[in-house]
Amino acid sequence: MAMRAALLIVLGLAIGIIGTVFTMQSLNERNPLPHAVMVTMGFHRHQLQEALKGQHCDATANLVQLQHMQMIAGDIPAAFPDAPQQFQDLASHLRSALQTAAQSAPADCPALTAALKPVDGVCKECHQQFR
Repeated sequence: MAMRAALLIVLGLAIGIIGTVFTMQSLNERNPLPHAVMVTMGFHRHQLQEALKGQHCDATANLVQLQHMQMIAGDIPAAFPDAPQQFQDLASHLRSALQTAAQSAPADCPALTAALKPVDGVCKECHQQFR
Protein backbone atom coordinates (compact mmCIF):
# COMPACT_ATOMS: atom_id res chain seq x y z
CA MET A 1 0.00 0.00 0.00
CA ALA A 2 2.79 2.43 0.90
CA MET A 3 4.66 1.49 -2.27
CA ARG A 4 1.56 2.21 -4.33
CA ALA A 5 1.14 5.64 -2.73
CA ALA A 6 4.79 6.47 -3.34
CA LEU A 7 4.51 5.39 -6.97
CA LEU A 8 1.43 7.58 -7.48
CA ILE A 9 3.18 10.57 -5.92
CA VAL A 10 6.24 10.12 -8.17
CA LEU A 11 4.00 9.68 -11.20
CA GLY A 12 2.03 12.81 -10.30
CA LEU A 13 5.23 14.83 -9.91
CA ALA A 14 6.57 13.63 -13.26
CA ILE A 15 3.33 14.52 -15.05
CA GLY A 16 3.31 17.90 -13.31
CA ILE A 17 6.87 18.68 -14.39
CA ILE A 18 6.19 17.66 -17.99
CA GLY A 19 3.01 19.75 -18.04
CA THR A 20 4.88 22.76 -16.65
CA VAL A 21 7.60 22.47 -19.30
CA PHE A 22 5.04 22.31 -22.12
CA THR A 23 3.12 25.26 -20.69
CA MET A 24 6.25 27.39 -20.37
CA GLN A 25 7.28 26.60 -23.95
CA SER A 26 3.83 27.55 -25.21
CA LEU A 27 3.92 30.84 -23.33
CA ASN A 28 7.36 31.67 -24.71
CA GLU A 29 6.24 30.99 -28.27
CA ARG A 30 3.20 33.25 -28.21
CA ASN A 31 5.02 36.08 -29.96
CA PRO A 32 7.04 34.70 -32.86
CA LEU A 33 7.94 38.17 -34.21
CA PRO A 34 11.30 38.66 -32.42
CA HIS A 35 12.60 35.31 -33.63
CA ALA A 36 11.18 35.83 -37.12
CA VAL A 37 12.84 39.24 -37.46
CA MET A 38 16.24 37.85 -36.52
CA VAL A 39 15.91 34.77 -38.73
CA THR A 40 14.87 36.87 -41.72
CA MET A 41 17.70 39.32 -41.13
CA GLY A 42 20.10 36.39 -40.93
CA PHE A 43 18.74 34.96 -44.17
CA HIS A 44 19.48 38.15 -46.11
CA ARG A 45 22.90 38.50 -44.51
CA HIS A 46 23.64 34.90 -45.48
CA GLN A 47 22.66 35.68 -49.09
CA LEU A 48 25.25 38.44 -49.14
CA GLN A 49 27.83 36.15 -47.53
CA GLU A 50 27.22 33.52 -50.21
CA ALA A 51 27.66 36.16 -52.92
CA LEU A 52 30.98 37.14 -51.36
CA LYS A 53 32.09 33.54 -51.01
CA GLY A 54 31.30 32.80 -54.65
CA GLN A 55 32.67 36.13 -55.87
CA HIS A 56 29.30 36.89 -57.52
CA CYS A 57 28.66 40.37 -56.15
CA ASP A 58 26.10 41.82 -58.51
CA ALA A 59 25.33 45.47 -57.71
CA THR A 60 21.56 45.06 -58.11
CA ALA A 61 21.40 41.90 -56.02
CA ASN A 62 23.56 43.51 -53.32
CA LEU A 63 21.30 46.52 -53.16
CA VAL A 64 18.14 44.41 -52.98
CA GLN A 65 19.52 42.36 -50.06
CA LEU A 66 20.70 45.48 -48.22
CA GLN A 67 17.32 47.15 -48.72
CA HIS A 68 15.55 44.06 -47.36
CA MET A 69 17.82 44.13 -44.32
CA GLN A 70 17.15 47.85 -43.90
CA MET A 71 13.37 47.28 -43.94
CA ILE A 72 13.63 44.41 -41.47
CA ALA A 73 15.82 46.49 -39.15
CA GLY A 74 12.94 48.96 -39.03
CA ASP A 75 10.83 46.23 -37.39
CA ILE A 76 13.28 45.63 -34.53
CA PRO A 77 11.78 48.22 -32.14
CA ALA A 78 8.29 46.78 -32.64
CA ALA A 79 9.55 43.21 -32.28
CA PHE A 80 11.36 43.99 -29.01
CA PRO A 81 9.19 46.67 -27.35
CA ASP A 82 10.40 45.92 -23.81
CA ALA A 83 14.10 45.83 -24.67
CA PRO A 84 16.45 48.10 -22.72
CA GLN A 85 17.45 51.46 -24.14
CA GLN A 86 20.94 50.21 -24.98
CA PHE A 87 19.36 47.55 -27.23
CA GLN A 88 17.20 50.18 -28.91
CA ASP A 89 20.28 52.36 -29.44
CA LEU A 90 22.11 49.47 -31.10
CA ALA A 91 19.07 48.83 -33.30
CA SER A 92 19.22 52.48 -34.35
CA HIS A 93 22.93 52.12 -35.14
CA LEU A 94 22.10 49.05 -37.22
CA ARG A 95 19.50 50.97 -39.22
CA SER A 96 22.04 53.76 -39.83
CA ALA A 97 24.76 51.30 -40.87
CA LEU A 98 22.37 49.56 -43.26
CA GLN A 99 21.23 52.87 -44.73
CA THR A 100 24.85 53.86 -45.32
CA ALA A 101 25.61 50.45 -46.85
CA ALA A 102 22.61 50.65 -49.19
CA GLN A 103 23.43 54.22 -50.19
CA SER A 104 26.98 53.21 -51.05
CA ALA A 105 25.49 50.76 -53.59
CA PRO A 106 28.40 48.29 -53.50
CA ALA A 107 29.03 47.21 -57.08
CA ASP A 108 31.69 44.56 -56.44
CA CYS A 109 32.84 42.20 -53.71
CA PRO A 110 35.47 44.47 -52.12
CA ALA A 111 32.92 47.29 -51.91
CA LEU A 112 30.32 44.92 -50.44
CA THR A 113 32.82 43.68 -47.85
CA ALA A 114 33.59 47.27 -46.85
CA ALA A 115 29.89 48.18 -46.71
CA LEU A 116 29.06 45.20 -44.49
CA LYS A 117 31.86 45.77 -41.99
CA PRO A 118 29.96 48.39 -39.90
CA VAL A 119 26.74 46.34 -40.14
CA ASP A 120 28.49 43.22 -38.91
CA GLY A 121 30.12 45.21 -36.11
CA VAL A 122 26.75 46.40 -34.79
CA CYS A 123 25.26 42.91 -35.08
CA LYS A 124 28.20 41.39 -33.22
CA GLU A 125 28.07 43.99 -30.44
CA CYS A 126 24.35 43.52 -29.94
CA HIS A 127 24.52 39.73 -29.98
CA GLN A 128 27.38 39.74 -27.46
CA GLN A 129 25.34 41.85 -25.05
CA PHE A 130 21.80 40.60 -25.54
CA ARG A 131 21.79 37.12 -26.99
